[in-house]
Amino acid sequence: MFGSQLDIHSGGIDLAFPHHENEIAQSEAFHQCGQWANYFLHSGHLHLKGSAEKMSKSLKNYITIKDFLQCHTAEEFRMFCLLTKYRSAIDYSDSSMSEACTHLETICIFISAAQAYMKGQLRCSPVQEDLLWQRLADAKSSVWTALTDDFDTPRAIGALMNLIYHGNCQLQPVYTAEGSVRSPAVFGAIVTYIRDILNVFGIDLLHSKEAEVLSSGGNLQAVVEELVRFRSEVRAFALSRRDCPNNKPGLYPDRAPLLKACDTLRKDLVPLGVVIKDRGATSTWEIKQSQRGLRDHDDNQQNEKDK
Repeated sequence: MFGSQLDIHSGGIDLAFPHHENEIAQSEAFHQCGQWANYFLHSGHLHLKGSAEKMSKSLKNYITIKDFLQCHTAEEFRMFCLLTKYRSAIDYSDSSMSEACTHLETICIFISAAQAYMKGQLRCSPVQEDLLWQRLADAKSSVWTALTDDFDTPRAIGALMNLIYHGNCQLQPVYTAEGSVRSPAVFGAIVTYIRDILNVFGIDLLHSKEAEVLSSGGNLQAVVEELVRFRSEVRAFALSRRDCPNNKPGLYPDRAPLLKACDTLRKDLVPLGVVIKDRGATSTWEIKQSQRGLRDHDDNQQNEKDK
């Protein structure tokens, strides 16, 4: 079927000997060639955490794909695999799947924020554009080096996450009365590159649970920014000074409830992951917690009540 030579032959590490050795001997004898396969890629086994045996139907220590897809997506499983070198054994557990899900959420939240910034829905301080272009170039070089070193996918994903970290450092939302200079091109290049690499790995963000973040994240950012803007205007009004008889400016007493309401709103948003910091008449904000984290927090509270 394949002729006298293969480029790549893959299989589990347990098949290297004697199965693949026999394949080589038989095929090279049949085709009368000196090298039948150029590369053998032997993958490590998938284990349930705590078990020394690989997942196997005969041992009945496996999870069916149907059952797995009840609580996770194919994209999440691919990320789970990418976080371990293909030659190494990999332990399946709730914690390892949670790590994979967190990686995907971090990527999606960044893309959502970057898209909101590019559309003008998210206002930030001027970004260090030259620095980001350099970080993007470094990431491309690191990913290429990792993948040409025996498909070192954990190192490649690490380079992507490092790029996202530096992108997030520049996407610091701020409320200002006047718009600042924006740099959408560099974020467009970063988002495109991240999506291209994930596409190589078979991860389609638009058809995953994390797509909810992409579809709603930009709107969420815009809503929070508008809320902070309105609160800042109310707070500035409440903090305005009046002239007093002793020539010392003071606050208007009837506006004290407005100031208290602003402080209450700021405190109430913290458990929801929105942190507002007041600096004089200006307010900055950031989202500290993902939506999955909020759902998990609510689930944990419900579990405690059930107990």
